[in-house]
Formats: sequence, structure tokens, C-alpha cells
Amino acid sequence: MPDEAREFTEHFEELRKRLLTVMYFFVAALFGGFFLAKPLIYQMQNAPWTENVQMHAFQVTDPLKIYLIVIVAVAFIIILPVILYQLWSFISPGLYEKERRVTLLYIPVVMLLMLAGLAFSYFIVVPYVIRFTFDLSVEMGIETTIGINQYFGFLFRTILPFGFIFQMPVLVLFLTQLGIITPMFLRKNRKYAYFIMFVVAALIAPPDIMTHILLTVPMIILYEVSIYISKIGYRRYLKAEQEQLEEDIK
Repeated sequence: MPDEAREFTEHFEELRKRLLTVMYFFVAALFGGFFLAKPLIYQMQNAPWTENVQMHAFQVTDPLKIYLIVIVAVAFIIILPVILYQLWSFISPGLYEKERRVTLLYIPVVMLLMLAGLAFSYFIVVPYVIRFTFDLSVEMGIETTIGINQYFGFLFRTILPFGFIFQMPVLVLFLTQLGIITPMFLRKNRKYAYFIMFVVAALIAPPDIMTHILLTVPMIILYEVSIYISKIGYRRYLKAEQEQLEEDIK
């Protein structure tokens, strides 16, 4: 077998093993989600901002659908460190020793940022958006009847994106250290990034300027923090390139 074909087969087999490991952990995490789902659903359904609001299931399968989605979401969050570690293990042979140590530290940081994003959205963004829409309904003389499926759909569309949005600094640092982006690129395209953030906020929230500010400002702050972090990563990238060049000359 040619060397290239053998190398491809080895990489494919390694990837298969990593995916199987993730799948095994995911199945195990589903059992954990099975026990955590009901308390979480009760908590979200009876949050302070839903006081005196009766929720309805308009379809027979709505409660089951919500239950299964929450189980899967919980399982994903539980095994996120496993997914990240398996991904790191797969790509780490192609990294320098120093890069392997640095990128391994990304795993707990990503997890903390994910939880911070979820908490920020659930405890700050969601209450404000819901109270704003409820108050608007009262002013317009509209009686609010909430479908349980629509309510949890709103929660998922609002909460989960922030878990990923808060990964911006880590993603920027990673791409900078790979030489894919630079701090100059981020500064040059700042206005386009702000426009995209405003559009994302408009898609998540109702058309209210205060809600847009509440959603957009954290993203802008994260972007500015990412530029600063990118400077650090870019210096590391240049240093690594210089060290590699000197080593090649020797």
C-alpha cells in the first residue's frame, strides 16, 4: 500500500475511534440528561418572569418533544469537554509541543465561556425580552396565551446562541495562532462585524432598541476583547514562525 494511502487509512481509523468514543460518552450522558431534564423544564417553565402565565400544549406530542430536546441539550453540554479533548487529540500530532500544551488549555476555558454565555442569556437577556413583550401585549390589550412548544423554542433560540457567541475570544485566539486571521484584519473589518452582530440581535429579539442594545453590546465587547487577545496570539504566531525558520536554517 502506498504511503499516502496508508496515512489516509490511519487518519480515518483514528477519526473513527474518536467519533465512537464521543458517541459512547454521549449515550451515557443521555441517561444523565434523562434525570436532569424534568427539574430543568420545571425551573424554566416556572421562572419568575412566567409568573401568572399559563402555558398550553397545542399538540399531543409537544411535552415529549420538549423533554427529548432538553435531554439532548443537557447531554451535549455534559460531554462538551470530551468532544473538545477528542478533537484536540486528533489534531495534536500535527502541532508543536508548545502548541499542544497551549491548545489543551482551551478546553476548560471553552467550557467556562459556554456556561457563562448560557447563564448571561438565561438570567439577563431572556427575562428582559419576555417582560418587554408581555408589557407590550398589555399596552395593546392583547391577552397572552403561550404555547409550551413556542416558549421553549424561544428559550433555545435565545440561550444556546450565546453559549457559542461567548466562544469568540477562544476561536479568535486559535485562528490567530494558526495564522489564519490577524489583529489588523479584525480591526479593519470591525464595522462589518458590528453590522453582523446587530443583525443577529434583530433575529433573536423583538424590534426594540433596548433589547438590541442588551444583545449587541456583549457581542461588541467580546469582539473588542478578541482583538486584544488576537494581538497576543499573533505575537506567539510570529515568534513560533521565527523559531521554526531558525531551526530550518540550522
